[in-house]
Amino acid sequence: MSDFLSFAQGLAREAGAILREGYGRVQHIQFKGAVDLVTEYDHRSEALILSRLRATYPAHRLYAEESGRDAEAGEYEWLIDPLDGTVNFAHAVPCFAVSLALTRRGQLQAGVVYDPLRDELFSAAAGGGAMLNGEPIRVSAEVQLERALLTTGFPYDVRTSPVNNFAEFMAFYKRAQAVRRPGSAALDCAYVACGRFDGYWEHKMKPYDIGAGALLVREAGGRVTTLAGEENFLGAADYLGAPSILASNGHIHAQMLAVLREVESRE
Repeated sequence: MSDFLSFAQGLAREAGAILREGYGRVQHIQFKGAVDLVTEYDHRSEALILSRLRATYPAHRLYAEESGRDAEAGEYEWLIDPLDGTVNFAHAVPCFAVSLALTRRGQLQAGVVYDPLRDELFSAAAGGGAMLNGEPIRVSAEVQLERALLTTGFPYDVRTSPVNNFAEFMAFYKRAQAVRRPGSAALDCAYVACGRFDGYWEHKMKPYDIGAGALLVREAGGRVTTLAGEENFLGAADYLGAPSILASNGHIHAQMLAVLREVESRE
């Protein structure tokens, strides 16, 4: 697995260099939805990643945000988000990342989240721990939700869908120390893994959004489930019938699930 992880680290840095070059220089923005954007740098980063992966691991299946999923199944599958935080990137807000994860038979094996502006490379291998720029990282030790700093995000169809995270946001805002909304799921997870945040939740997540970050949290000593508490967060649906993620330091996980159950009971 060390070969896979080393390759992913180098590839994330290559893709990150493209994003760093394009930061503040976006000229072409397309809308995939009312608030869902894609830029030329999403496409350039993804093209590089796909090219490298196909040349190096031709038997591996690829699942990328812009290109979709290969039709043929395989034992190994890469989950690829070439630019997580596109809206931030398009507005020159310095919070975005490259996210790469490798699964084997549906189980996470390796993951990398790279922030090219801060030059922070988060990486993890199953059973091997989590690292930030080569140094081990651990989740926080906070045990009380009221003292926890949480983070979240909102789905792109927030204007029209009842699964919009508003009720959950208000519930946690009243219970936690504070709630942040940075705009990059990959970095949200990475920051939980290194103890900057104590917990993170979000609805309607794709495997490429959270694969690498979830492995980081688990390998850093935290816990990851759906919002309903299901361990199969890459495939299971939450209590509202959509894919979701709840990642925490483990100590406050049950408390966060309890808040989510309260919200569910009112809907």
